[in-house]
Amino acid sequence: MGFFKEFKEFAMKGNVMDMAVGVIIGGAFGKIVTSLVSDILMPIISVCTGGIDFTNLFINMTDDTKYATLAAAQEAGANVFAWGQFCQNIIDFLIVAFCIFMMIKAMNKLNRKKEEPAPEAPAGPTQEELLAEIRDLLKQK
Repeated sequence: MGFFKEFKEFAMKGNVMDMAVGVIIGGAFGKIVTSLVSDILMPIISVCTGGIDFTNLFINMTDDTKYATLAAAQEAGANVFAWGQFCQNIIDFLIVAFCIFMMIKAMNKLNRKKEEPAPEAPAGPTQEELLAEIRDLLKQK
């Protein structure tokens, strides 16, 4: 029974739970970035480069057979050098890295604001000064 208790304590620690949430959010974030790259950015880049579809740029290393798409070449069992897909993955990585950089930069900015000490209250009379003032007022009466 000690093993399960120890495992439960390990699994419920804050760091493990934080990491699990990070992995889940990271997976969802990855899908968003992949969609951004393949559905929005790559068509724009394709228009700018004259209609080139990067994902279907490859070199058939098996023979001289021409395939219309990378998927067709891979389905036929051809040995291909898929350099277009590699470029696509590099663009994906750069966008993910940039988004993470911007997110961390924003979080650091928020943390700096939190860490700034609150402005000190204006210095008023000390307790001794107030007591001395009360004493003087009582002496005058």
